[in-house]
Amino acid sequence: MMIGLNCLEPNHRQDTHAHQGADKFYFVLEGRGSFIVGSEERDADEGSLVFAPAGVPHGVVNNSTARLSLLVAIAPPPKK
Repeated sequence: MMIGLNCLEPNHRQDTHAHQGADKFYFVLEGRGSFIVGSEERDADEGSLVFAPAGVPHGVVNNSTARLSLLVAIAPPPKK
């Protein structure tokens, strides 16, 4: 498993992408974001968990005026 901290400033985004063979979790530590997973889009704020299954396109947009901080986990970790 790989765990990291992602911070998106206001009006920044993580472009839609997919991880073949690896699931991804976003846990919102602070702020609010709009999460895209497959064909669905939903807003999530502090304390929310968003799951992106392996191979499904996903991304996040910070449309707010505050920083969006995310604890992110990918399992299994990407190969180097």
